[in-house]
Amino acid sequence: MEKNNIKIFGLSSNKPLVEEICDLLGVKESQTKISRFMDGEILVQSMESVRGQDIYIVQSTNQPVNENLMELLIAVDAFKRASAAKINVVIPYFGYARQDRKAAGRQPITARLVANLIEKSGVNRVIAVDLHSTQIMGFFNVPIDNFSTAQAVASEIINDIIKNKLDPKECILVSPDYGGLTRVHGVAKYAGNITNGIAVIAKRRPEPNKAEVEFILGDVANKTCFIIDDMIDTGGTIINAARALKEEGAKDIYLIACHGLFNGKAVDNLKTAINEGVIKQVVVTNTINLPEEKKFEGLKIISVAKLMSAMIKSSYEKNPLTKVYEDEQSKIAEKVKKYVENFK
Repeated sequence: MEKNNIKIFGLSSNKPLVEEICDLLGVKESQTKISRFMDGEILVQSMESVRGQDIYIVQSTNQPVNENLMELLIAVDAFKRASAAKINVVIPYFGYARQDRKAAGRQPITARLVANLIEKSGVNRVIAVDLHSTQIMGFFNVPIDNFSTAQAVASEIINDIIKNKLDPKECILVSPDYGGLTRVHGVAKYAGNITNGIAVIAKRRPEPNKAEVEFILGDVANKTCFIIDDMIDTGGTIINAARALKEEGAKDIYLIACHGLFNGKAVDNLKTAINEGVIKQVVVTNTINLPEEKKFEGLKIISVAKLMSAMIKSSYEKNPLTKVYEDEQSKIAEKVKKYVENFK
C-alpha cells in the first residue's frame, strides 16, 4: 500500500476510532475544516488536495443523527467537486437502519431514503459495520460491504470463558429475537464448541423501543448466557431479555452488542441491572464514540479498528475482503481447541 496516496478523513462523529485506524495503517489522518453558520448550516472543506486520489471518509450517523448525516453528505459533495477519483464512505454505525420496512400503514422506509441520499451525493462505495438488517444493502446501487463484528464478539466471549475458567458445557449463546439468529450463528461459527448451543427469546413489540418477552426457546438453567444483539438503544428490551433468562434459572448474563447508542435512561437502567445482579457485564464496540457520561462500571468497550483498518487496506489494494476474516479464524479455532481439550 502506497501510504502517501491513501487519504483517510475523519469527520466529527468518531475521531478516536479514525486515529486508531490511521495508527494501525501507519498513515497520517487527512484534515478537513468543518464550520457552522449562525443558522446551523454546515460547511466542510478539505485542507488537502484529493485530485485523482482514492479517499476514505469515516463517519458514524449516530446521535445527533441528522447533524452527522448532513455533515457526511456535505463532505462527499466537497470531495466530489475537488475531483477525488473514488470516494469510499466508511459508516461504522448506519443511522435510520431500523426503518427498513413499513411496520405500519403510512410509514416511510427511511433507510432507503438515506441510502438514496448517500448514493446521490456522489459516493462510489459504502463500507458499513453490522447493519441492522442485511436487506439494507439492496437499497444501494453502488457497491456496499457490510462487515460483521462476529469475529471480534466471538473473541471477547472466548477470552471471558478462558479468563473465568468456565465450563464450555455451561455456556450458551442467546439471540434476543428470531431476527438476530443469523448474527448469533455468525458468532457461533467462530466460538465453536467453547459454548454449548443457542437459545432464542421470543418477543413482540407493541411500540418502538418497547418489547415484551413471550417465551424462551432453549435450556438456560444454570448456564452462563451471552446475549448477542446489534445495538443497545434505551436498554429496555435487552434488560427485559436478561431478566427473563434469570427467571428461567440462568447464572451469569453478559450483554454484547456491536453498537452502544445508550439513549434516554439506558445508562441508569444498565447500571441498575448490574447492581441488582441481573447482568454481569455489558460489552459494546467503539463504532460509536461514547462520551464519559455514558460510561459506567461494568461496561467494556472493544475496538473494531483492527477490522476496519484491514478492510480499508484490502479495499485499497483490491484484495479479497474475505481473507481478512480467514486470517484470524484459524488463530481463534486453535485457542478454542486448546482450552476445551485442557478443560476435559
